[in-house]
Amino acid sequence: MKKVYLAMSADIIHHGHINVIAEARKLGEVTVGILTDEVIATYKRLPVIDFEQRKKIVENLKGVNRVVAQDTLDYVPNLLRLKPDYVVHGDDWKTGIQKEIREKVIETLKQWDGQLVEIEYTKGVSVSMLEKAVQDIGTTPQIRIRRLRKLLEVKPLVRFIEAHNGLTGLIVEKLRVSHGDTVKQFDGMWISSLCDSTVKGKPDIELVDFSSRLNTINDILEVTTKPIIMDGDTGGQVEHFAYLVKSLERLGVSAVIIEDKIGLKKNSLFGTDAEQQQDRIENFSLKITRGKQAQVDDDFMIIARIESLILKNGLEDALRRARAYIEAGADGIMIHSKEKEPDEIFDFCREYRKFDKKVFLVAVPTTYSRVRESELIEAGVNIVIYANHLLRSAYPAMVNTAKCILDNERACESEEYCMPIKDILNLIPGGS
Repeated sequence: MKKVYLAMSADIIHHGHINVIAEARKLGEVTVGILTDEVIATYKRLPVIDFEQRKKIVENLKGVNRVVAQDTLDYVPNLLRLKPDYVVHGDDWKTGIQKEIREKVIETLKQWDGQLVEIEYTKGVSVSMLEKAVQDIGTTPQIRIRRLRKLLEVKPLVRFIEAHNGLTGLIVEKLRVSHGDTVKQFDGMWISSLCDSTVKGKPDIELVDFSSRLNTINDILEVTTKPIIMDGDTGGQVEHFAYLVKSLERLGVSAVIIEDKIGLKKNSLFGTDAEQQQDRIENFSLKITRGKQAQVDDDFMIIARIESLILKNGLEDALRRARAYIEAGADGIMIHSKEKEPDEIFDFCREYRKFDKKVFLVAVPTTYSRVRESELIEAGVNIVIYANHLLRSAYPAMVNTAKCILDNERACESEEYCMPIKDILNLIPGGS
């Protein structure tokens, strides 16, 4: 029989997929290439169902003879290995991000006189429509919590950015940028104490209590599905931290980051210009351990933020603390710096790689903003957090708009700074 190849993610299967398989079966023996979790996560989103489960589903579909993994978005490696007589696909990939992939398929098939067969796209249904329907339904706390661990398993670098209210949460949830055959997006939201305090017009000194901060998280949870990491400042007293962990778990927050400082909290970017004191290793380790003992869901994570480089206590102190915090049960280590270059971060990463026992690493390139994500990946960083950029960009835009109205004594000139009100209505679910 002739050999037929088609590829799919198979995360959400609808009758259009079944139709493509039925048409492929008419041409010969059908092999389906299932995109791996890693591939799907790089070009759209984390799959709802993992690879082995998706493979099992497709193996049991009528007309499928064989299922293999496709571990690149590009079909070429599998085509060169299988040399199918036909590749079958819907006719909806002639434009957009899959156009280049289609062209590669055609060129590769020419090597053995293979043929691309395109099936008419099934109207009235699409994966994107179904994904939107699922997103509109929302998610559960348990599903949201475990998504961060899954992302860490399948992506070389997980990308977070701050959100300080429901609107910014929607930006993080929905924004997509296409580059060639990939679609870039943020993987989740960082709830910053600095941004949360600033939005409320208050200093970043742990003045905003956790009840108020949990209200902010609730506003974001109601309109998003992506995972959340919370900035837990120092975590408060050891006894209090255990209750914070339980509260965050109930809401569906994936992780909390706490910093190893004591006394009146001052923003780390002040460095040694403000009086700041680092906690004793034993005390902070106890806080981590108590937090881990309090949690119910194994997927919830406590990340230890090390301030040694900020306070000029040196690399060796940072490494010593990292070892101790890992032993205490920390799921991740955030290494912080206020230098304009990432050299001391990379020095830490280099030594950290030598650890026998490691957890994932978090970097926050606020001051050393020239560093590229590819450099962080090479250094061994697993999560990057853009910690305050939406707030910092929003403030000057609002000031410019307000100043423009004062200068002109009317709103007309300010319209160039404003998005159309229709776009705002379309951004908010149920607003149109």
